[in-house]
Amino acid sequence: MPTKVPTVLALDFDGVLCDGLREYFITAWRAYCNLWQLDDRTPPPGLAESFYRLRPVVETGWEMPVVIRAVLKGLAEADILQHWPTIAAEIITTEKLTPAELVAQVDGTRDEWITSDVASWLGEHRFYPGVCDRLKAILNSDVHVAIISTKEGRFIQQLLEQQTVDLTELQLYGKDVKRPKGDILLELREAFGDDAVFWFVEDRLKTLQGIQKRPELVEVELFLANWGYNTERDRVEGQNDPGIHVISLEQFASDFSHWLT
Repeated sequence: MPTKVPTVLALDFDGVLCDGLREYFITAWRAYCNLWQLDDRTPPPGLAESFYRLRPVVETGWEMPVVIRAVLKGLAEADILQHWPTIAAEIITTEKLTPAELVAQVDGTRDEWITSDVASWLGEHRFYPGVCDRLKAILNSDVHVAIISTKEGRFIQQLLEQQTVDLTELQLYGKDVKRPKGDILLELREAFGDDAVFWFVEDRLKTLQGIQKRPELVEVELFLANWGYNTERDRVEGQNDPGIHVISLEQFASDFSHWLT
């Protein structure tokens, strides 16, 4: 049983603290309209909700408009969840697209939105219930908090400031750092020493499994946030892994001792 209080708590941002599903869908839909040259840019009823349910299959941003393509082609959600890599590959081959083209379109769409109206872009993000209050409490304790995310640090900072989170004691590693999460965890471990107790909360099972494969990070306690962008299959797999603690939003918002039950 791990120590009941971490020395360093490392947190993912999207899918752990912040719910960016609405922003993801709007960006994906606008990119889709550009890629498939749609005149009517009103999304069909139910498309957003289907996208939200399928968001866990997305590993990199270029896949988001491809998810929309799969749904609009009539593929069943269960099949998409089960066979996504194969389906994605088939779609981009059939449509004569490349990941590089899709990346450029998704990133360009998002950058144009941010440049033209950053306030509305930020406004499409929501924080999960209770997480900001819990984060504020932890920042007021002896626990060192680090956020490790693929979102740009300046946007994380703006979003947290809107929630009146004091960033003075917060260490922030965003997309601009351009290093894998495992490398950042290792850097933190080296900075705090072998006696420090490290906990890391992430919503993507594959990320946690990648960290498990690094022997130098074997002492890091890993937590899968079951409210984030993961599937029921991910959560079951996490529950069956003795090296991973699957926690609920209610546990996260509670004392650390509740994270381990």
